[in-house]
Amino acid sequence: MATATLTRPEQTPVERYFDLALYLLIVTGFLCLAGTGKVDLLSLLVAGAAFGYRGYLLAKREVLTLSELWTTGFTIFYFVFYVADFFFLSRSFSIASVHLVLFALAVKVFSIHRERDLTWLAALALGQVLLAATLTVDTLFLLIFAAFLLVAVATAIAFEMRRTARRSLEVARAHGELHRLPSALSWTAVLLVGAILAAGTVIFFVLPRISANYLAALAPRSSVATGFSPDEVDLGQIGQIQQSSEIVMHVRVEGDAKGLYPNLHWRGVAFSTFDGKKWSNPPSRSTVLRPRDGIIALREATTRETPLPQDWKPIRYRVMMEPIGTNVFFLAGQPLALAGNYRMIAYDDALAFYDLDREHPLNAYQALASISEPVLSTGGGATPPAVSIAYLQTPSVDRRVRELAARVTAEGATDYQKARLLEEYLSTKLGYTLELPQQTPADPIANFLFERKRGHCEYFASSMAIMLRTLNIPARVVNGFRGGEFNEVTGSYIVRARDAHSWVEAYFPGTGWVRFDPTPAAAAEAPGGLRRFYYYLDALREFWREWVINYDFSHQTQVSNSVVLSVRRLMNRWRFSIRTGYQKLLQKARNMQEDAARSPQRWGGTAVLAVLVLLLALNARRILAAVRAARVARAPGSEPKKAASIWYERMARSVAKRGYEKTPAQTPHEFVITIEDPHLRRRVEAFTRAYERARFADSPDDARQLPNLYEEVARKQER
Repeated sequence: MATATLTRPEQTPVERYFDLALYLLIVTGFLCLAGTGKVDLLSLLVAGAAFGYRGYLLAKREVLTLSELWTTGFTIFYFVFYVADFFFLSRSFSIASVHLVLFALAVKVFSIHRERDLTWLAALALGQVLLAATLTVDTLFLLIFAAFLLVAVATAIAFEMRRTARRSLEVARAHGELHRLPSALSWTAVLLVGAILAAGTVIFFVLPRISANYLAALAPRSSVATGFSPDEVDLGQIGQIQQSSEIVMHVRVEGDAKGLYPNLHWRGVAFSTFDGKKWSNPPSRSTVLRPRDGIIALREATTRETPLPQDWKPIRYRVMMEPIGTNVFFLAGQPLALAGNYRMIAYDDALAFYDLDREHPLNAYQALASISEPVLSTGGGATPPAVSIAYLQTPSVDRRVRELAARVTAEGATDYQKARLLEEYLSTKLGYTLELPQQTPADPIANFLFERKRGHCEYFASSMAIMLRTLNIPARVVNGFRGGEFNEVTGSYIVRARDAHSWVEAYFPGTGWVRFDPTPAAAAEAPGGLRRFYYYLDALREFWREWVINYDFSHQTQVSNSVVLSVRRLMNRWRFSIRTGYQKLLQKARNMQEDAARSPQRWGGTAVLAVLVLLLALNARRILAAVRAARVARAPGSEPKKAASIWYERMARSVAKRGYEKTPAQTPHEFVITIEDPHLRRRVEAFTRAYERARFADSPDDARQLPNLYEEVARKQER
């Protein structure tokens, strides 16, 4: 039995159109998946090669068909592979399903044996789009989905016509319209998609929005979220996150249109315990907070250990998160209040805040914070026992680390000065790099401080925290983000995965927790020449996230209020314009009446002229038709069909004056038979033959004979 056969079947235009539409449906669905950036390169290359070869055969009007035996074998093989893929390879339902759909499509496009195989292909193409929807919410998905929708409508129309092609094609051939079918189908699809998008837009903005958690649970977790687990983080995970340019969030600071806050620290999670290779937190209680009038108060929690300065500097900002799979709020400064569509949040002992509302996953929130530096207390005091227990623990530390900490801080008179000396030493004496050894050293901190002397922010922060603890200064490591690229088009900061950062918070009695950042500044990337164009694309992305992905009842209220206000203003303007225009018309009428009384002759002539112009305007269509008919009658060879109709009507009116009137039910030949005068009948019959050749055969020569034949008919009438 042959493995595969290559044929060149004869196809009608509808069948060719359907094959092309179905192929484009598969390709646009594939582009939806590829555009997510979450599918491995090998799968994309294999599926892309299969679809590319199918397109090549489609262009040559050839079909490659695998035997049913081989198709069954492939199916059985992949069923076993899917189980292995789900449990051992990808370990993700979404990614394993992506592999399954791509494999099924790659096989099915070469194994079409029955009509239902075509339906399966369309269903698998749709499956690609549904899987893409679980992997991304980017604007690129919207653009490709619009193309997919257009092709899907065209495919559905062509599929239905294909089922009834025989009868349809017979009618099309009879009318000579067969070549117009693909064009007509394409325009029908465009009109239908336009109507679908218009209706969908209305439904989207009007239908009440309650939750945004439909397919989110199926989406794989972003690698960014691994560095912000509240339980534990391996040393080096933040450095891995920094390798990516994935957008994490957009931040808009109130009153900032020029990028005045380029180095804000967006605090995520903090850790207390270090075992030499990873940071973790012991199990601790979480305090639950609920909103009151839409506002969640954080001030009591954040000022309990770190008092707020009397002249604190406020900052208000709005964060719009990308779906990175974390429930951690990233907050700048000393948070005081939080607002968003969340019914319950919690915070731990290290003041990391989490979203506990499963019905409203983390997407957008507003916050009020203080960005003033804490006021250093001169009174000192004792460190609270809970702080000492949690933040003075040290692993088995190389003695050189203790010696270095003591030597660097020897000139510090206070704990705060010692912390600043350590910060300065690390940021000036050691280098920054994201390149680290493939094998983790036995003591990463000692290796960083005394051998490599180069590393990324996690090593700087961890080293400073451990060195502070050897000096009996409570310290903790914080993971979050620093800075962001300011988009001058939208006035928002674009925070990416590469902006992930680790720093240190040290505790001083009477002052509270103070931030230290020992990491030296990395070299800034030179802006590209297409930066402005990119900012506009990012503005579109931000709009998509705000008004489509995050569109909820609060947005609906905002839109409805704006629409009502706009309509009210528009109605007021119209009402004022109508009233003003009416007053002006009344005044003009009075002026015209007075002028007519003074000059009746001039106004009488004007009125007559106006009536003539009105009559011409009302009969303009008839006049133009008469002029055109006269032009065609003078040159009948230019438009034989129209000229034949015009001259036949003239001939019929001429013969009617002799008493032979043609009725609408009579054909030209039937009318000729009714003429009793033999001389007149012969001339009308000659005229009719020329008329039919000009009218139905589009003959210019016969059309040119009609005026002369008409004259002969008319002369006969005069006799």
